[in-house]
Amino acid sequence: MSKRITGKIAYGAVVAVIAGLAFTNAAASGGESSARSKLVLMAPAAPGGGWDGFSREAQQAIKSIGGVNNVQVTNVPGAGGTIGLSQFAQMTGRHDMLMTTGGVMIGATELAKSETSLKDVVPIARLADDYAVLVVPSKSDIKTLDDFVELWKKDPGGTSISGGSLGSIDHLLTGLVAQKVGIDPAETNYIAYSGGGEALTSMLAGTTVGGMSGYNEVADQIEVGTLRALAISSPERLEGVDVPTFKEQGVDAEMANWRGFAGAPGITEEQEQEFVEIITEFRESEHWQSALERNSWTDNFMIGDEFDKFIDNETAVTAEIVKGLGL
Repeated sequence: MSKRITGKIAYGAVVAVIAGLAFTNAAASGGESSARSKLVLMAPAAPGGGWDGFSREAQQAIKSIGGVNNVQVTNVPGAGGTIGLSQFAQMTGRHDMLMTTGGVMIGATELAKSETSLKDVVPIARLADDYAVLVVPSKSDIKTLDDFVELWKKDPGGTSISGGSLGSIDHLLTGLVAQKVGIDPAETNYIAYSGGGEALTSMLAGTTVGGMSGYNEVADQIEVGTLRALAISSPERLEGVDVPTFKEQGVDAEMANWRGFAGAPGITEEQEQEFVEIITEFRESEHWQSALERNSWTDNFMIGDEFDKFIDNETAVTAEIVKGLGL
């Protein structure tokens, strides 16, 4: 695998302290220790969120196969992962830590015009995709995606859509769908909430016409009939999920809330390869396969140059959507 980020490896102890959080580097100079003896998974979000859940599923999968002697999860919450990313990008040469990353982080860095991006770390692997779904309350007169689009075109500003924070996959997908159906994304009335529960409550109360959400967050409400799912952002229908895609309904919109891992800048090719081997091993474990099923995640393993190109494309597409939304 070609080395994508070069630089001097920091010898000795590397300590990064941001927002009162400190992490001690375990012999980053490549001494006797390695990721096999101790591995820290940084979830750049608060406990209980998507990245935290992903990190802890990975932790348990690694433990289940004994691939690492000691694996821990630590949380660095804030600003769509950009605080964690900023901190991690300073840990040059740290070879005992992986940072959980994904599509949300790209949106957050673009929205914040952050000086730090995924180009400042070493992308290791894309592992799983989650998809967003457009929903309306079951009591709504809107029965299909065509119904929603017809109403939306007539009154973009009055057709409010609830979802996650600004720059989230929910928000970006709303802008992309608007663009694909001929609506100026800047005219959309997207109402951002800090959590899926608040967005759902708002929609059910009639504050918003519809909602854009990760499928997992609203699957229960769809199954019991509280919500009606109009379309999902996957490239094709998901197994066991009876929701049509945007694409099969004539709207060329596809977007994944992908999740994966990145390594610190300055790690060697050998250390990068060790991370790939650890991830490849736990991906094949029974625990991880069960996690994919339980969370309705789609396996989409990607490493190396293919992953680099994917991130470059995601960054370009996201930047265009953010610009279209007028953010």
